[in-house]
Amino acid sequence: MTEIGKYNTLNIVRETANGAYLDGEELGEILMPAKFVSDEIKNSGKAEVFVYTDSEDRLVATTEQPLVKVGEFACLTVKAVTRIGAFLDWGLPKDLLVPFSEQNAKMQEGREYWVYVYVDLLTKRMVASAKLNKFLDNTPPAYKTGDEVDLIIWEETDLGYRAIINQEHTGMLYKNQVFRTLESGERTKGYIQKVRDDEKIDLLLDKPGYEKVDAISQQILDVLKGNRGFIAVSDKSSPDMIQAMFGISKKNFKKAVGALYKQRIIDFESDGIRLIK
Repeated sequence: MTEIGKYNTLNIVRETANGAYLDGEELGEILMPAKFVSDEIKNSGKAEVFVYTDSEDRLVATTEQPLVKVGEFACLTVKAVTRIGAFLDWGLPKDLLVPFSEQNAKMQEGREYWVYVYVDLLTKRMVASAKLNKFLDNTPPAYKTGDEVDLIIWEETDLGYRAIINQEHTGMLYKNQVFRTLESGERTKGYIQKVRDDEKIDLLLDKPGYEKVDAISQQILDVLKGNRGFIAVSDKSSPDMIQAMFGISKKNFKKAVGALYKQRIIDFESDGIRLIK
């Protein structure tokens, strides 16, 4: 089935001066403009294309890559605000509409907003909504501790970072378990730490139980943070110096900093250890 707002592999039905017409199955023939029809596509007789509606509401196919697809969340910039809504830059010639009814507050030109993209059932057009909660956490989370998931960093809160999980759910990365700066819109792999009884989800950036930051590692991190991210001690320092600073053996110190280094939380310099920001 050919889907609007997603990538489809479609067969060429016929070629004209305007481009190639592709078999859109139940959607009918779909034009791929000539500038996208390469010799490779002509020779293969098919093309992997993104299908959407142009400024005249005609279905078109393109090999260009949009910033977001149907069923996904993204942070996009408003290019213009008109009497029917706000139009977002999503990387294709026709801007993406957010109707006023799908805005939490009136959007402003030049500002970025988080939106969800879907196909309006009545008009068959792609539109976006800023009312994200309508599209999140609508199904019970079936995750298990340790499951790897795709994360999009949504926003920073007092507790940590709120993230979108697999384009379906929301979860929390707690500040005391995040050892690098995360940016809104950043995409990263993560892991399920726990699904609570109330179905709220706790997340980790590292697999639970794997090179876990233990009490000694946390102590080293706390000292680094209290010294602007640098301490003049390393795994080459004397046991006496390590004992005086941390109250631990050099063996345990080396094990802890080795785990932090492998997790790219710290880096070794010639005269000490630096926290990676």
